[in-house]
Amino acid sequence: MDLAKDLFSYRKFWAARLVPAPFLPTSRAEMDELGWDSCDVIIVTGDAYVDHPSFGMAIVGRVLEAQGFRVGIIAQPDWRSADPFKVLGTPNLFIGVTGGNMDSMVNRYTADRRIRSDDAYTPDAAPAKRPDRSVIVYAQRAREAFPATPLVIGGIEASLRRIAHFDYWSETVRRSMLVDAKADLLVYGNGERQIVEIAHRLAAGEAISALTNIRGTAFVTSTAHDWTEIDSTFLDTPGNVAPPSDPYAMEPAKNATATPDGAPIRLVRLARHVRNADRARSVIRLPGYETVHDDAVLYAHASRCLHLESNPGNARALVQRHGSVDVWLNPPPIPLTTPEMDGIYELPYRRLPHPTYGAAKIPAYEMIRFSIPIQRGCFGGCTFCSITEHEGRIIQNRSEDSVIREIETIRDTVPGFTGVISDLGGPTANMYRIACKSPEIESACRRPACVYPDICPNLNTDHSALIALYRRARELPGIKKILIASGVRYDLAVRSPDYVKELVTHHVGGYLKIAPEHIADGPLSKMMKPGVGSYYRFRQLFDKYSRAAGKEQYLIPYFIAAHPGTCDEDMLELALWLKKNKYRADQVQAFLPSPMASATAMYHSGKNPLRKVTRESEDVHIPKGLKVRRLHKAFLRYHDPNNWPMLRAALQRMGRADLIGNGPNKLIPIYQPAGTGHQPKGQRRTQRFKTQHTGLPTVSTRAAAKPGSPRVTRSPVGSSGRGKQPR
Repeated sequence: MDLAKDLFSYRKFWAARLVPAPFLPTSRAEMDELGWDSCDVIIVTGDAYVDHPSFGMAIVGRVLEAQGFRVGIIAQPDWRSADPFKVLGTPNLFIGVTGGNMDSMVNRYTADRRIRSDDAYTPDAAPAKRPDRSVIVYAQRAREAFPATPLVIGGIEASLRRIAHFDYWSETVRRSMLVDAKADLLVYGNGERQIVEIAHRLAAGEAISALTNIRGTAFVTSTAHDWTEIDSTFLDTPGNVAPPSDPYAMEPAKNATATPDGAPIRLVRLARHVRNADRARSVIRLPGYETVHDDAVLYAHASRCLHLESNPGNARALVQRHGSVDVWLNPPPIPLTTPEMDGIYELPYRRLPHPTYGAAKIPAYEMIRFSIPIQRGCFGGCTFCSITEHEGRIIQNRSEDSVIREIETIRDTVPGFTGVISDLGGPTANMYRIACKSPEIESACRRPACVYPDICPNLNTDHSALIALYRRARELPGIKKILIASGVRYDLAVRSPDYVKELVTHHVGGYLKIAPEHIADGPLSKMMKPGVGSYYRFRQLFDKYSRAAGKEQYLIPYFIAAHPGTCDEDMLELALWLKKNKYRADQVQAFLPSPMASATAMYHSGKNPLRKVTRESEDVHIPKGLKVRRLHKAFLRYHDPNNWPMLRAALQRMGRADLIGNGPNKLIPIYQPAGTGHQPKGQRRTQRFKTQHTGLPTVSTRAAAKPGSPRVTRSPVGSSGRGKQPR
């Protein structure tokens, strides 16, 4: 893997002589108090400004401040006019735009496309404080306000839309967000390296148009290049691009020397020429936007190619035609080192919302203010998840000393701290310091997951570093409890019974979240999740060590409804399993096809991009439509009388009327309680995030798209920290 310049080795810009701002300024008055005549960089974000390392705008702003740049924040501006974007004046270097920690469409709409009633990243959870597709709208207004200023977009919303992508809310394939936002650069993935290099190169006088060689960025070009171009359909042939010609057609055949995009074909004669090509100067041409817009099989093929080129150690550049221009994606950024991670998370954050919000509560902040990120990235590769596409599958770790210092900072400085750390985690609780045994193998690997279909023999599954961190953290004076709120990868945890013992004995607050997602092999194979056997092994250890500790504790498993590959019989099997194990789902959401996820390619194409995609390859059953999605959710809430009429009809249709009746072997009863079984037209039942007090553990099922996961930061201009909000 290429070496990257150390994030903190740049010569600092002149404003480094200034003391760090108490809060990054959000108004001219604050700039005047700091003695600033202008900002070097302005960040526009769809979230309220919280100066905390779980909020992306704070990470990016503080990282740039540490480089010597003056950074201003425009949080949740009124997008109906360009005037709110001018409040800090014209930035000297560039303006950065992000939708916020969470994708704006996921933030506003449920998996059933209903409008949410609140926004966890807004003061007092007020809704409608950001527009749909916020990055595009903010970018348009920023361009109106500053026509000559370089415009950079990033964060989770832009990161997952860096190429032509399926948009669930319009049920169509949309162009790269870079094209629609008319930005100069798009930063994807963890963005600290990219944004620091962009700032320093612009400060040195380079034009934004010259910044075409930065990893983790995308740009639009119409200029020819001297790279070796490889047609993606040559590497992974999807079958005939066009249907067979009609021998009786009267019109002449189309020009055979052009692609469906109208661009001339670049032929690679022999496969050995591709193998011998310089990977550093090779670019893979994906089918163009117009092609994947009209051809779902080629969309799945393009998605597969993008995921195969995601390892920073061997990824090649990608290019995709959009009309008359190309969208060029440089390879992913080099993962951050431990000293760089420490440096980022130990910058002078105030760990508070900006004072202008007064006494207003920001729910996402309330959930994470006493939690600490210890790692980034995930090698799980779950097909419905956005973590790997955004943060990568190589785990980036903080040092033990750095985590301990942050705990002490929270203990000594954060108002309201009671001695309980709510989480030490990340996208997954137990991937800290777990990596491939061989850097050479890691750099060459093209597997989408290190733990599917089984744990790779090259993966070091030693949890001793995490155990040592837990023990040291809970021994700190003034710390009463260290909880683990991030989800545990249980198939990994069972490889280390000592870790499970440590976790269960000291760090579970009565309930522990894990994510089997389903129990049927069909859906699990499309999710790239382990079989239910791993869950049983973990549950056995969990129960054993809970009893040994003299504690009554429960596992809270999450499940997904209506995931690609799931049929009605699979959901019935899961419902029977839930009832047998005395679980009652309180929170239910269906699969949400997030942009760029492999499961989304399945949803759109009906093909399986986990294998070579051809027109004759495996067809995947897709539960589409409101009726079937509601049925799958109803199976998860088999105990809700309002769902019984729908379930009775489904069971009769499926030939399983034997499951209707009273008794432990039945799924639902024959009787219908008065006042249940229907919902007045137009009335929406609001889902609440709570626990049912039934004497039994409740189980939650979640939206499969994880842009809103409580364990992933959705960061401005591509940076990534951690943020939490209600599911």
